Amino acid sequence: MNREDLLKNIAEWREKIGNASAKWGGAEICGVSKTIDPETINLAWEGGIRTLGENRVQELLGKLDALNPEYRIHLIGQLQTNKVKSIIDRVDMIQSVDRDALAIEIDRRAKAAGRAMPVLVQVNIAREPQKAGIAEEQLLPFLERLSGMEGLRVEGLMAIMPIAEDPEAVRPYFRRMRAWFDRLRDADLPNVRMNTLSMGMSDDCLVACEEGATMVRLGRALFGARQYNT
Repeated sequence: MNREDLLKNIAEWREKIGNASAKWGGAEICGVSKTIDPETINLAWEGGIRTLGENRVQELLGKLDALNPEYRIHLIGQLQTNKVKSIIDRVDMIQSVDRDALAIEIDRRAKAAGRAMPVLVQVNIAREPQKAGIAEEQLLPFLERLSGMEGLRVEGLMAIMPIAEDPEAVRPYFRRMRAWFDRLRDADLPNVRMNTLSMGMSDDCLVACEEGATMVRLGRALFGARQYNT
């Protein structure tokens, strides 16, 4: 995608997202840059994108040094515990914390690096067996355990919705995520803040914004089809 088309895409989506999320105070676009080359990604900065989401550790590390250093880098894909050490000082947030073993490893590595890693807890709100994420009934106990870990700082929740031809079909899941977000914000757990509700992607982001997302993750909508296979 050339510069003109990319910047036009970004401007159009920023306007759509702004309108759909106005009731809640707006939502940020996280540009999902999986398989996109650094040169194209860096053009997105001109359009106002400030946060990037990468799915794979190896790909992220391979192009990180070529990216605008002002970008905030979020790891949004499923993270193996043995990969934590590779990114603990390279990313600004991990959005996909969904199990104790991963949280414990992030806590350990972050403390060794002298930092507290901002994280989101991934919720499997639709209970899809093929997807990662904590179940609703496990969410509060999980957060209570995380609240005692000095090496991480819970900043909110993340969810990936079921694929649906009609985004209206997943609206109830977005609504339930916002209800959890609001409930947990009032729970006053130590070291747990509800600042970010990351939900909604290219096909369903407008419904997500209408239901209270504070961040949407857009890849294809911004950058077009994937540039190469990995």
